Amino acid sequence: MIEKYDAVIFDMDGTLINSMWVWHEVDEIFFEKYKLSRPPEMNEELEGKSFTESAIYFIEKFNLNHTPEEIKAEWRAIAKDFFEHKITLKPHAVEFLEFLKSHQIKLGIATSNSRELAEVALKSLDIMKYFDSVKTSCEVEKGKPHPYIYEAVARELGVCPSKCLAFEDVPNGIRAGQSAGMEVWGIYDDYQDDQMRKVAKELATRWIEDYSEAIKFLKE
Repeated sequence: MIEKYDAVIFDMDGTLINSMWVWHEVDEIFFEKYKLSRPPEMNEELEGKSFTESAIYFIEKFNLNHTPEEIKAEWRAIAKDFFEHKITLKPHAVEFLEFLKSHQIKLGIATSNSRELAEVALKSLDIMKYFDSVKTSCEVEKGKPHPYIYEAVARELGVCPSKCLAFEDVPNGIRAGQSAGMEVWGIYDDYQDDQMRKVAKELATRWIEDYSEAIKFLKE
């Protein structure tokens, strides 16, 4: 099956690394500082948004007297230590990356995170060396579910989108990859709620619990 693909592109948070909990911590610290309450619809409304789009959402949702750059700077300051020292890789992630590289597959990252935090995470986990392209949603016209970030990574890799396999953990991420013309597999994450996981499973071409299953399927 692996012969079908020239490139594999990963979302980062919740897909390649166990880091969705970081954003819960960032929100809690931010909410406490500004005496805000988390609205129940927030996670769904933020799903797939770029770092900048998320900052704009916060300003509008909570009537904050800040610029997007000020909000992003606060978030980066809170999150940086977590990304530098406390995040972990998904099970069998390195094994999967090695497997792909051994088959001359080009690798990319398509993340909604900031460039600074993405690079901190990839370097701290010693996996930056595997990737031929790293793009963030802030570097394209619009975030997920729009296809722009996946199109940008494929373009930088020099690969036709139809020859790319993408991995995502949330519905809007899956939609983004599919809108770009890619096959998208979904992956389990502890921070998916039941409804999100149900929709993601329905959208994805294939669902995996961890990357050992991806290796098994691609060997078929």
